[in-house]
Amino acid sequence: MNTIVEPTLNPATAARTRARHVRHVAAGGGSVSFDLAAGDRVTLTDPEGLQPGHLYVAGPAGAAQALLPGFAVEAVNTASAPAFAQALLAAAPAGWTLARAEVFGAEGLPGAQVDLNAPRALRCALHAPGEDMQPDAQNAPTELIADIECAEPVAGIAPPPLAPPVLDLRIGAGTAQAYRVKAGDYIQVIDVDGRQCSDFLAFDAAALAQGQEYDLDPTTTRTLMGSASPGPGLLNKYYDERQVPLVEVIRDTVGRHDTFMLACSAKYYDDMGYPGHANCSDNFNNALEPHGVARRAGWPAINFFYNTIVNHDDSISLDEPWSRAGDYVLLRAMTDLVCASSSCTDDIDPANGWNPTDIHVRVYDASNNFSKGIAHRMTPDAAPKLTRETGFHARTSALTRRMVEYRGFWLQDSFSSNGPIDEYWACRERAVMIDLSALRKFEITGPDAEALLQLATTRNIRKLAVGQIVYTALCYEHGGMIDDGTVFRLCQNNFRLVCGDDYCGVWLRELAAKHNLRVWVKSSTDQLHNLSVQGPKSRDILREIVVTPPGNASMDELKWFRLTVGKIDGLPVVVSRTGYTGELGYEVWCHPKHAVQVWDAIAKAGEPHGIAPMGLAALDMLRIEAALIFAEYDFCDQTDPFEAGIGFAVAADKEDDYVGKAALERRKAHPARVMVGLDIEGTELVAHGDPIYNGRAQIGQITSTTRSPILGKTIALARLDVSAVELGATVEIGKLDGHQKRIKAVQVKTSHYDPTKARVRA
Repeated sequence: MNTIVEPTLNPATAARTRARHVRHVAAGGGSVSFDLAAGDRVTLTDPEGLQPGHLYVAGPAGAAQALLPGFAVEAVNTASAPAFAQALLAAAPAGWTLARAEVFGAEGLPGAQVDLNAPRALRCALHAPGEDMQPDAQNAPTELIADIECAEPVAGIAPPPLAPPVLDLRIGAGTAQAYRVKAGDYIQVIDVDGRQCSDFLAFDAAALAQGQEYDLDPTTTRTLMGSASPGPGLLNKYYDERQVPLVEVIRDTVGRHDTFMLACSAKYYDDMGYPGHANCSDNFNNALEPHGVARRAGWPAINFFYNTIVNHDDSISLDEPWSRAGDYVLLRAMTDLVCASSSCTDDIDPANGWNPTDIHVRVYDASNNFSKGIAHRMTPDAAPKLTRETGFHARTSALTRRMVEYRGFWLQDSFSSNGPIDEYWACRERAVMIDLSALRKFEITGPDAEALLQLATTRNIRKLAVGQIVYTALCYEHGGMIDDGTVFRLCQNNFRLVCGDDYCGVWLRELAAKHNLRVWVKSSTDQLHNLSVQGPKSRDILREIVVTPPGNASMDELKWFRLTVGKIDGLPVVVSRTGYTGELGYEVWCHPKHAVQVWDAIAKAGEPHGIAPMGLAALDMLRIEAALIFAEYDFCDQTDPFEAGIGFAVAADKEDDYVGKAALERRKAHPARVMVGLDIEGTELVAHGDPIYNGRAQIGQITSTTRSPILGKTIALARLDVSAVELGATVEIGKLDGHQKRIKAVQVKTSHYDPTKARVRA
């Protein structure tokens, strides 16, 4: 089997598009290859600093020196060169040689850049060398970027194939084509130049041969999937009216499509005043006629890349697609299919950016094994990253198929052998292991590291001792929260931020540059994965296997919100007494390559204590009981820490200025909304976002809610108008239209269970 794991989306050769700008990213410890044409301008960037960088150049003699004036260029022995560098000479003209230059050193400042001009056609590879980071170190290899301004951009060139294709089909602008796909094969629909919609149809080929048309059915798919737009995952499929799956979604690099509105038809253009305009439905009719498919006035389709907008009044409008050049959706055929794809004909509105362009379809053999994922872009100009697996995935995936996409990683929702309720009780009564490697980690070092965090967080970082951890908020100037997280002090000028949002790293680097601080903020998420060991037996389990040097705290000595450095089974780890459950607990931090061994060691030590794996569903129950907040539910950029229920994380004694300080002082003095707990009457379910009323007026909304197993009732966190806050007072949660049905609830303290934190402090 040809196994292809593609955690990032960096094609080996540049796709030249109608846009003049092309970006390539070399991941830390990796490389990226690209072609240059004569006259292209290249900007190389070390966005985080301290990252060495080597540029390999293949071209005629002297070409590398011409591209890199002022740099020490050395010839490279092709036979001993890395494989990615050797590949530059594959199919190159005779006489081309390989050379290399160091374009960034190990002491570079964040944002350092090198500008180059290509004297002629060349092939290049940008390498970001680096070793694996130990969990107590901070030398994470980080990405380098190559931005190319094309001298003569050419439209219509698709990115390189994911594997050798069995079908390579170009669908010209405003046309459609039909094609056959065997069961198990993969179908890649590519937006070649960006902002171009493509409708997709699929029919059961065996049924069609017998004169029966079973094609993708919108009502069946939406009903079975519980979603209008299935995405990548283990169960996300499109069905026909018999409830037979026809295709499975494997990858999606866009995340914005329309499912099962009609492909454009003659009626749409007639009504808009363009009679006789070409349309996708007629194009499909013509393409499918040789396969015996009856003509239809309009075809229900998967409208890939179509940007449908549902307005507040439920009306539907559209805008330009989100898709960029080279974006794609990858499907897998669940049975033999007759498929049809179009390049949408619409040039009278923003649907295709006012300019229809080509679509490209590739079919790959079933023997390939493509990773599943959704692409994420941290900022609009960032390179997309596909969902990746954590270091513990080999163990968690063997225990459950209930995986969910969470912030760019596949994490377990629950485990097949137990389920969320059993996992919950295991944490309350014994111990559990939770893979939380999707948390973002940033290494913050340099002489101004403390000054940066003092400026960026709501805590008084100056009071933080070496080996201590503090929970904090990061806010914008208006007081709204960017994120919450924990700051670890590893040394005098060495810190680690653990949070939920990749953007925190970008924001910290921008803040440091704005204030001329000498500090480096390096992303270490992919170098540091973590297993949360939580529950009353967690200390007993880790005591048996965590070995710490004499100068470091043992498991019995480790205090709440402190860390220690040690080993498990001879492997380096950092152990912190932190968690997200409200129970006694720890987090074990290790390099991903050691994750499976760390999991096995903890599982073996925990077996006599009844340890169990736990997923996100049970974790949600636990964290709501303990009033531990969650981004985009309990807070957002319109919510300050007081409104999020974490006013304790805003240091009252912090005299230094910090981002949002004036706004937070004003908001604290004149609060508008307050976070409260709710005990909900009866057993009916309520949900995030449900409105809360006092009489006819809405006074707040539910932010998080769960059915508490240990309390035997439904509880919630809610944000109320300050005028309505009163412990013991009754409010009503609106269902249906908010007025026809009301559920009573009583205001209580936010921590529904163990409000004194006696268990977590044990």
